[in-house]
Amino acid sequence: MQLIAIGGAIGTGLFMGSGKTISVAGPAVILVYMIIGFMLYFVMRAMGELLLSKSGYRNFADFAADILGPWAGYFVGWTYWFCWIVTGVADVIVIASVYVKFWADSFPVWVTALVVIGILLALNLPSVRGFGETEFWFALIKIVAISALIVVGLVMIVTGFEHAGATASFANLFNHGGGFFGGGWIGFVGGFQIAVFAFVGIELVGTAAAETKDPEHNLPKAVNAIPVRILLFYVGSLVVLMSVVPWTRFSADESPFVMLFSLAGLGAAAHLVNLVVLTSALSSANSGIYSTSRMLYGLSTDGDAPRQFGKLSKRKVPQNALFLSGVFLLASVVLLVFGLDQSKGFSVVTTISSLCFMFVWTLILVSYLVHRKRRPQAHAESKFKMPGGLVMPWVVFAFFVFLLVAFVFDADTLAGLIATPIWFILLGIGYLFLRRSRFHAAARAEHRAIVAKEHQEAAAWRAEHAG
Repeated sequence: MQLIAIGGAIGTGLFMGSGKTISVAGPAVILVYMIIGFMLYFVMRAMGELLLSKSGYRNFADFAADILGPWAGYFVGWTYWFCWIVTGVADVIVIASVYVKFWADSFPVWVTALVVIGILLALNLPSVRGFGETEFWFALIKIVAISALIVVGLVMIVTGFEHAGATASFANLFNHGGGFFGGGWIGFVGGFQIAVFAFVGIELVGTAAAETKDPEHNLPKAVNAIPVRILLFYVGSLVVLMSVVPWTRFSADESPFVMLFSLAGLGAAAHLVNLVVLTSALSSANSGIYSTSRMLYGLSTDGDAPRQFGKLSKRKVPQNALFLSGVFLLASVVLLVFGLDQSKGFSVVTTISSLCFMFVWTLILVSYLVHRKRRPQAHAESKFKMPGGLVMPWVVFAFFVFLLVAFVFDADTLAGLIATPIWFILLGIGYLFLRRSRFHAAARAEHRAIVAKEHQEAAAWRAEHAG
């Protein structure tokens, strides 16, 4: 379960997106990934404390609805569904316009996209077990591949491997294109635009562990391992890549992992790496279409989506929800037909995805702050408290505001920033109609009663512990 979760968090954002962040920010991109990882660690710690505060919580949509109200469950659930749809579109775009094109340059990219979508549906339709086994191997391949790349890169650095007039050395992080901060301040800020997309899906580590037989043990272990994974998979691979190949030679439209071996003259290895990153993108898209179908199924059973999406096939698969997710993935075909491929289409789509994930992460922190205020006794009894719980949520909020500003500095990410509010407008209109139903009226009334009771209990607890 944890291997699947880790695999879902390591996808095209690292394998493809790091090419643009390196070309924009230079070696300072290492700090970019470390800062983002540091901030999101606290989001995951807040999520971990909340998931363990009640045995009935399965994911963040559950505790958002319970703590903030039915509206939060609706907005978080649907936005998370949309997050993974957009992420899946980005994955399909990269698979068709970069990875497959690496071998078949003349083949129409939109046809490749259709084939990829068909494969994703075929992998998810048979059974849940089939998805789990497929994703297990997908995740294992890319984790082993990243680890192997780091080891090979370190060997090349230690042996002083030479290529195209450059020698592999850690000194390459400081001696090319203006040094460590070669992209300047604007480049450093711009690096956050695409880098944040590399972390989408990081919340799967917590939610997957929360659904195991022993969440009290597995969830803290999974969340606390996040910094180690970031240092190994993100920072470690980038340090090695830019030490072997000077950062000025990386392209926004090419995977740096493939480029490293191509520049080294290892053609066969470049093909092997391209196969690995292709597998990684399929893994991310596979996780995405699985997540969207299950989230839509959950929304349906909670009364937040049409009933037909709550039906299961004979093999216990939410088939209707799965097909709807597949239909929305066809947006990738439209974008490719209009020429929005490689870095341009990838930047626009990933910006929308990143903003929607930031909304979900924000509501996780808001839920945490409300939880602390309204349920102080539960926080006091928690065995997995968020460190810096009174300060760090506000620090992370400020960081998210910084990210919004960073998206303005690039035309492609600005386009995504401008387009994203359309989703929330449509979602808001849908909720205005949905809240008129008797089901939602009853749910809101029940929530108000629970909140009033919890305020009383919190006041009594504070009075008891004040002395």
